[in-house]
Amino acid sequence: MSNIDLKQYFENADRGDYQRENFDDFLKKVSFSYTVPSIHIAGSNGKGTTANYLANIYRSYGLKVGLFTSPYLNNINEMININGVDITDEEIISFINEYGKLFEKYSLSSFEIQTFIALSYFQKSGCELAIIECGMGGEIDATNIFIPILSIITSISLEHTAFLGRSLCEIAYQKAGVIKEGIPVVTGILDDESINTIVEVAKEKKSQVIVSVDQAKVVYENHGYNFAYGTYSDLRINSSATYSLKDACIALEAVNKLLERYPVSEDQIKEGLARTYMPVRMEILSEKPLIIVDGSHNPEGILNMVKSLQNVTESREIHVLFACFKDKNIERMLAYLGEYSKDIVLTTFPHKRARTMEDYFLYLDDHSFNEDAVAALNEFKEKYPDDAILVVGSLAFASYMKNKINRG
Repeated sequence: MSNIDLKQYFENADRGDYQRENFDDFLKKVSFSYTVPSIHIAGSNGKGTTANYLANIYRSYGLKVGLFTSPYLNNINEMININGVDITDEEIISFINEYGKLFEKYSLSSFEIQTFIALSYFQKSGCELAIIECGMGGEIDATNIFIPILSIITSISLEHTAFLGRSLCEIAYQKAGVIKEGIPVVTGILDDESINTIVEVAKEKKSQVIVSVDQAKVVYENHGYNFAYGTYSDLRINSSATYSLKDACIALEAVNKLLERYPVSEDQIKEGLARTYMPVRMEILSEKPLIIVDGSHNPEGILNMVKSLQNVTESREIHVLFACFKDKNIERMLAYLGEYSKDIVLTTFPHKRARTMEDYFLYLDDHSFNEDAVAALNEFKEKYPDDAILVVGSLAFASYMKNKINRG
């Protein structure tokens, strides 16, 4: 199999359902056992960045660290890595060769297969710690099949309402499914409804709740932030996204909680934070015009993202190229963007979940639509060489456009 074959394999298994019965039956059949000490991360936004900060901090400490995140941007292999090295095609194929018939027999989804491969790979490879990111929810998420040493809930917002619930309380309850009996949980700064729900679940599970706080002494320079947190000073993240500061603070609270088990030094923490690179998170691809790609994909994500714009764009006028998936709350996303830009062009991209012109019909009186995202970007570049261009709406769209820009 080539990597293209692997993509096709997982696309064919992308069934779009959200249940655990088949996966649980499969795990019982193969006598699944997982003993790698792991941190489990749920949340609406910030899971991947928090996971990467933690993985890099513990790599700096000297551990062999497995990292499972989703979705991937270019290759399936990106989802599963050990100490920064992605799993190979051959290693993925070996699992498919061994379990493929059972994957089919139990009608496993692509994410269930990926989860099983990731955890089995970490176990087989002798990882000393793993950081596991939930896919969508928590309670019946495919990753919720082990007892972690720490749970994390980064944020709560209205997303995937067809599966997780139609209120913040319902969604928080689903995310709180990662909380296990007697295992502490670290959270980001949440709204009252969400934190109350999480505290109630944690109380039932006799689990301690630790809530992160805001960072201090923040200075933006050289496309990154210097800041302090608690007893830590002179910290730095090399990201232009202010929302990444929140993710770093959550990671720091997790590290603090596990200090007795893993006595990480402040220098190792600084090294881990500074070495973390997250693509398409307020990523600057060009200075003139200033082109920024960002994967914010729901209202909370967009709201947090626009707070970074003033630092990054300074006094430049902002033009927005926007595309998102069909299940996203586009009204609020466009409203937040509209506070910073009067020039928003809607577009689409090659993905089965991407909105097309017909899906934007309610917004075409206020915003123009261009079927060709690359042509729309080139038009912006030609018209506004001294301004800022923001490409946003979906991780998949941001990644697609980044690849197009990098290829000229």
